[in-house]
Amino acid sequence: MTEVPSPQLRISDQTRESALAALGEHMSAGRIDIDEYGERSARITAAKTRGELGEIFADLPKPHPTYDEAWQTVEKPPPPPSTVPEAVARDPRAGWPPARRLMAGLMPLLFIAAIALIATGTVGWGIIFVPIGLAAIGSSLWGHGWDKGHDRHLRDRDRRRELRDEYRRRRGLDR
Repeated sequence: MTEVPSPQLRISDQTRESALAALGEHMSAGRIDIDEYGERSARITAAKTRGELGEIFADLPKPHPTYDEAWQTVEKPPPPPSTVPEAVARDPRAGWPPARRLMAGLMPLLFIAAIALIATGTVGWGIIFVPIGLAAIGSSLWGHGWDKGHDRHLRDRDRRRELRDEYRRRRGLDR
């Protein structure tokens, strides 16, 4: 004879996630509408015991939430092999052409030199246009943020979007 767990037994976050996934399947199947899904999902996130969770699913057929004893984690597939060389993965600037690296390294020095020359009165204010002009040339050649490695930020943003879209496809939430 198997022991039936008490309805007063507290539930974990994994159980709540399982319940939300099961509720999503009921909504996808048309058993509940979006308003009822919202109400029930709010009750699921507030639920503390198995009894409270059982009441939410009392009028629904399977699937029901799985409890911690039966919780199975889905193994993530290994990440695809990187096509980016290891040096570039550590420092995105390692893949930059030599002229871009030289310009990015010189820009701060040119601004400092121009300000120092202006402050000492050696040269007039016109010298400040030299580093500004070189920054404009760098921007036109290599795009906005050419001296800061913004391309890594864009790659990370694109990867997050891919992961989000994959998650939505798996859950059937993509509209």
